[in-house]
Amino acid sequence: MLPHRSVEPGGWDRVTVVLYGATGYTGGLVARELKRRGVDHVLSGRDRSKLATLGEELGAPAKAAPLENEHVLRELLEDASAVINCAGPFTLAGDALVRAAIATGTHYVDSTGEQTFIKLVFDSHGPAAERAGVALVPALGFDYAPGDCVARLAARGREPLEELVLGYAVKGFGMSRGTLRSGLEIMKGGDVVYEGGEWRPAPFGVFRASFDFPEPIGRQTMIRYPSGEVITVPRHTRTKRVASMLTARTSAPNALAARAMPYVQPGLELSLRTPLRGVLSRAVDVLPKGPGEGARRAAEFTVVAVAHGEDGSTGRAVVRGSDVYGLTAVTLVHGAELMSAPGYDRAGALGPAAAFDPEAFLNHLSDHGVSWELARAGRDSTRATS
Repeated sequence: MLPHRSVEPGGWDRVTVVLYGATGYTGGLVARELKRRGVDHVLSGRDRSKLATLGEELGAPAKAAPLENEHVLRELLEDASAVINCAGPFTLAGDALVRAAIATGTHYVDSTGEQTFIKLVFDSHGPAAERAGVALVPALGFDYAPGDCVARLAARGREPLEELVLGYAVKGFGMSRGTLRSGLEIMKGGDVVYEGGEWRPAPFGVFRASFDFPEPIGRQTMIRYPSGEVITVPRHTRTKRVASMLTARTSAPNALAARAMPYVQPGLELSLRTPLRGVLSRAVDVLPKGPGEGARRAAEFTVVAVAHGEDGSTGRAVVRGSDVYGLTAVTLVHGAELMSAPGYDRAGALGPAAAFDPEAFLNHLSDHGVSWELARAGRDSTRATS
């Protein structure tokens, strides 16, 4: 059991972690993981009725807190050691909770996959969080905690780097409503690339590359992926460039569509900068809340990080796993536990590999179907060329 903060009279008794967005698909999994681990927590979000039902089901206290009410948010967090945020899309809803966490001295983690929000946390809130002694760790879910950790491990002993390349391959990933809405935000653009030692607006147009994965995946056609590691890796690893790519097959129904994806992607991005994005976001409401348990557990991922040192050496690390939503619940709760433990002293906006020991974090996930390995030092031809 984690240590508890002192509680003022009338405050929440024995509160350690606040879970915001508890009634969503990912939030529900996180709530059950908190209960499974015996972590004292409070369920929160915007819908009082749904919270009451979930709280009764899980035997946990629940408190509604609108994001528009700064006073209520601070009151919610004032006795918590950490807050887990699962309420997205984060570019639309995340900023208020980050500000409340800093104001109350509460460590913060979230499940965002939105690069623009990750960059906002670092740029707009990182310095204030560091002064307050608060750690802000966005994107501590499946996207992108394992990737950030293996990127750091691949780079060890090879810095400074010419380039660090990340390749993602995901199979059988059924999206929740929240992920679909966040995906619409991601696809509208506004993301960045890291080149020449600085962040620049991502170029528009066709991006087509290939990447070598371990068998049985093999060599794959890739599309550009505005992942969180583009923001986090340069803050803990000396590199001139970070490139992140996703297999075209991940977002295409068949091999023929996958070959077309690099050419279709720019048109999709343009269309989502129009009112069509709002129409599609509302249409998400008629879809199932998320994949069923069987489909959820069947999803598989492989992430490869390749670090090219300026000295010509290459480091390569691979992480594999399954059940991306279930894994996200585990990584979020584990991160909140580590932050709540006595002696945790890291502060500011941090990537997963900077907030926690990357090797120990990945090893903890081995009990949840995650495996990782480092390849031998040597030379590798994998480059982010289009």
